[in-house]
Amino acid sequence: MLAYTYIERGKFELTEKPKPELQGAQDAIVRVTLASICTSDLHIKHGSVPRAVPGITVGHEMVGIVEQVGDGVTAVKPGDRVTVNVETFCGECYFCRHGYVNNCTDEHGGWALGCRIDGGQAAYVRVPYANQGLNRIPDSVSDEQALFVGDILATGYWAARISEIKEEDTVLIIGAGPTGVCTLLCAMLKRPKRLIVCEKSEERRRFVSEHYPDVLLTTPEDCEDFVRRNSDHGGADVVIEVAGAEDTFALAWKMARPNAIVTVVALYDKPQVLPLPDMYGKNLTFKTGGVDGCDCEEILRLIAEGRIDTTPLITHRYPLSDIEAAYRLFENREDGVIKVAIEM
Repeated sequence: MLAYTYIERGKFELTEKPKPELQGAQDAIVRVTLASICTSDLHIKHGSVPRAVPGITVGHEMVGIVEQVGDGVTAVKPGDRVTVNVETFCGECYFCRHGYVNNCTDEHGGWALGCRIDGGQAAYVRVPYANQGLNRIPDSVSDEQALFVGDILATGYWAARISEIKEEDTVLIIGAGPTGVCTLLCAMLKRPKRLIVCEKSEERRRFVSEHYPDVLLTTPEDCEDFVRRNSDHGGADVVIEVAGAEDTFALAWKMARPNAIVTVVALYDKPQVLPLPDMYGKNLTFKTGGVDGCDCEEILRLIAEGRIDTTPLITHRYPLSDIEAAYRLFENREDGVIKVAIEM
């Protein structure tokens, strides 16, 4: 089968690989029907993910059809349409039992697919711990509607959940890329008093304006004055940092009112400075780290009910055979791209 493969830092390549086989009782083989490219894939390409293993098939955003399951898999069966979770987790260790599945202590726990083991930018993928890692897609939900459930939509849902958003809050989301928009959609479910999105790209601001007209928009240059004018207590009650750019971490804590929550979802290329003397007295609560993707079943229910729709994010489609062009488009942010669907 064709598989998009991490060769070395700075180089991915479409290669021929054998179809994956079951390796354990809790494995499943999924025939991928639709995949996507994530910014985290670019982080691997740029050498920002030291755990990434050269030679693996990249990709961790996908949906497909279960083709084969191990003897220990009971949650899904061959023929089921499924979402694939970005995280691999055993469901039994301390962290899994407490919902912190990103910190699963299994040797393959955490972000494995497309990073440490073969992922889904290929015709087939082997999913370990399939009882936890696969969720059946309701019949009324299309592959396109479900495509982002296992990764960026799970991230947005998790970010909104841990941010403790209340109805009287002003919520600032920094970044209107794909994960930022998913975070926005999930924050909207909480019905806060105000939602502000800060985004430097005019194209992405236009996208938010066209699809979510009640959301307030600003730029990094105007953000400080805009947030102060559009909040009740001198800053945002909740700030969610999704951009991961050079100055956005500092922007996040500066835009927060005293005693606010600052949730950092972004993955940075470089270490960030926490200038405690400068923020002393603001009494901020920081919540950081990778997504705990344990809400996929709930997210699929919300999609089926029409309360979340991420299909507008799919702006381009490419076949797997032309995935190089898809990566060039996505990496260079050409032609107003938000997300690319890769068809198998």
